[in-house]
Amino acid sequence: MLAIQWDVNPEIISLGKLGIRYYSLFFIIAFTIGYFLFKYFFKREEVPLKLLDPLLYTLVLCTLVGARLGHCLFYQPQYYLANPIEILYVWEGGLASHGGAIALLLGMWWFAHHYGRKHKFSFLWIMDRLGITVALAGFFIRMGNLMNSEIYGNPTDLPWGFVFVRNGEILPKHPTQLYEGLSYLLLFGVLLFLYRKKLPKLKEGTLFGIFLVVLFAARFFIEYIKEPQVPFEQGMLLNMGQILSIPFVVAGVTLLVYSLVRGKPALRITEQEQRKEKEKPSPLSGTHGTY
Repeated sequence: MLAIQWDVNPEIISLGKLGIRYYSLFFIIAFTIGYFLFKYFFKREEVPLKLLDPLLYTLVLCTLVGARLGHCLFYQPQYYLANPIEILYVWEGGLASHGGAIALLLGMWWFAHHYGRKHKFSFLWIMDRLGITVALAGFFIRMGNLMNSEIYGNPTDLPWGFVFVRNGEILPKHPTQLYEGLSYLLLFGVLLFLYRKKLPKLKEGTLFGIFLVVLFAARFFIEYIKEPQVPFEQGMLLNMGQILSIPFVVAGVTLLVYSLVRGKPALRITEQEQRKEKEKPSPLSGTHGTY
């Protein structure tokens, strides 16, 4: 049977109890690229670059705290509620993307409320652009899962099946980390193309709506060929990942409908454009009516 023997050491460098893992490296790469993407967004639409640092701090904090709490409360609530101090043991692993997504929504709501009024951008404006960066980050995180030999699928006889040797597996399994990662990378490419080429024609919320629908629909269907992450998922019609994905897909569809019907323009009107609009002569200026 054709298969890929996967026996990669998840640690790049090991110094006693300390080490650098591929997962951590990919996490850093994702945030770094996301930072420069937002720098591009801000420059294009004349948002002050001084907002990049508070945005980065908010994203990092919400991602780590939300993803950790999501894993502890969605997948192993009985254990972690009985041992709450272990919620802080992030180095032992256990992050859930759905928890990170919820925390990011709350964090970006705060960011838009705190900075948006002064600098003329809304919650949906920031989420449209965040969806682009998160799609790319999702790709890197799933590559980290692959290097950790975790979150893989059921047995398969397909030629690209992976035998995860470090976990004692002898049968090829679906590399669902790759399936998800590549779908997120494709989504990133589509969203970035729409932002760069079609933004003046889009409505606010459209990009984020597409992000929610595509990413969580992909997650929902790929879960069908994943091994259960925790014992209680055995025998469930829908596993926890699928149950948590449904509200995000519904929210995405709702947002797309709203954006198409009532959405504002997706492109932020810059201060220079606002001044030009104010300086335009009125259609009635210079005319003299007669009675």
